[in-house]
Amino acid sequence: MAAAALPEGWPVISIAQANAAIAASDSPLKLGDAIVGGVPMKVYVDAPPTIRTILELAEPQFGARDYLVYEDERVTYAAFTRAVEHFAKILREQFGVEKGDRVAVIMRNFPQWPVPFFAALSIGAIATPMNSWWTGDELEYGLKDSGAKIAIVDPQILARINDHLGNLPDLQNIVVARASGDLSGDNLHSMEALIGPANSWANLEAIGLPPVELGPDDDATIMYTSGTTGRPKGALATHRAIISNMLNSLTCQMRMLLRRGETPPEPDPDEQSATLLAIPFFHATGAFAVLIPSMLQGNKIVSVYKWDAGQALPIIEREEINAVGGVPAIAWQLLEHPDRDQYDLSSIKVVSYGGAPSAPELVSAIKKRFPEAAPGNGWGMTETCATSSVNLGEDYVNRPDSAGAPPGAVEFKIVDPDGNVLPAGEVGELWCKGPMNCKAYWNKPEATAETFIDGWVVTGDLARLDEEGFLYLVDRAKDMLLRGGENIYCIEVESALYDHPAVMDASVVGIPHKVLGQEVGAVVQLKPDMAVSEDELRAHVRNQLAAFKVPVEIQFQDDPLPRNANGKILKPELRDRFQARG
Repeated sequence: MAAAALPEGWPVISIAQANAAIAASDSPLKLGDAIVGGVPMKVYVDAPPTIRTILELAEPQFGARDYLVYEDERVTYAAFTRAVEHFAKILREQFGVEKGDRVAVIMRNFPQWPVPFFAALSIGAIATPMNSWWTGDELEYGLKDSGAKIAIVDPQILARINDHLGNLPDLQNIVVARASGDLSGDNLHSMEALIGPANSWANLEAIGLPPVELGPDDDATIMYTSGTTGRPKGALATHRAIISNMLNSLTCQMRMLLRRGETPPEPDPDEQSATLLAIPFFHATGAFAVLIPSMLQGNKIVSVYKWDAGQALPIIEREEINAVGGVPAIAWQLLEHPDRDQYDLSSIKVVSYGGAPSAPELVSAIKKRFPEAAPGNGWGMTETCATSSVNLGEDYVNRPDSAGAPPGAVEFKIVDPDGNVLPAGEVGELWCKGPMNCKAYWNKPEATAETFIDGWVVTGDLARLDEEGFLYLVDRAKDMLLRGGENIYCIEVESALYDHPAVMDASVVGIPHKVLGQEVGAVVQLKPDMAVSEDELRAHVRNQLAAFKVPVEIQFQDDPLPRNANGKILKPELRDRFQARG
């Protein structure tokens, strides 16, 4: 696929020069040397020390602005701060939550979700979001593993965990948000009875946050991994790690402007961006890359009960949404929706995504549909508190198959199975180091020792770096196929499938084969009103890849491919559709 035309004279400076200029600037993105967890690394020296600090700074600047919007509920920054203050006091005084205690938050993306999250963080407790799609057994596991002292849930979650409460001796109280009936039980409490419904929070008295000693390297969150196999692990992050993730993203945005030769603009105190949140708050991206950064910048978050592209279109028009994204499938669904031209979508300025492979064609499709929008792709994981690299603007147009180059605070290296660093261009396992990395897996010392090594996160991703440091993901190590002794990277085959104009979504899995070990299978969702046969699609792949990489079987479906709540395709479910061969 030919690269899109780039502006004459671009880039003005190299990646290394831009990173160095930002690191040495007088901006909040300035870097310095520090010891974090016993490891020397670069840190953001002027970063807010804690997430509580960000909350305390937000109201004086943005008090009258909307922070959270959900259907007919609108919560300003001032109203939200009041709710957090009162809930923090209740956690401390009524429920006895102390520094280091785990506060579980399990519900849909309602306006109530961020209240206990910020309240816990503000009193030194460890906010512990859990997947609202989990079954009762899975929720029991998370609550027991974390040792949560209190859980804030919605009625659906309460129904799911009700039969499991006898197995949770550490769980002393449950607060239920948006309960429609009476709650019976000594340890059950209505959130509305404690602080009122969302639209009434503005009437709460300003009481301030309870006093607490809190620093950058204090524990902040346990965020459970979204692994599609096995039990999830609780990744323990500090305040510094979460805040560094945000500043990594801002560094990549500033770097894009510097490479254009532009001077980064001064923040406009009257300008507010709006994000349509299509991913869960309980995901690292939702919490660390949207919820907290929006507060830092005074932006608005509009959430929905469940993502639906058709329902999103009028919301984008009504709320003048500037940023949309999540996983690539969400971007495609907006671009290809048959009703898209019935709505004014001109407010969209950013279409960003990550968490799954994306077709290089998606970049040009976004630029064609939203000429003023900056497409963006990135790489990160729960263990790196979301974003570690972002590919934006001209860099993304120039390298549409890359997840970007790391900002100055982040180091990438590619290693072989013996831990030796590989040169540029060679494929190996990606290791990542920086102040945004989590410190450990909760209660799992063996897994911690395997993944967190001297400040590095061992990612399990197969990747390569080019001469300028741009990251190219090749596959998850565990998803790589082995056919007759030949390695086949799923992302390579998926990219070839995506390159066909009829393909909206695709996933490649291994089909067991008695002689070869594995062969290539694929499941594909086509774009609306488009068609292609299996033979045609296989021929399309054959024109780009060696014959042994061409899928021997392609299954088509009209519905989106099955994903977990964090946007990762459920490959085990897809593998079960194929019969062994040979």
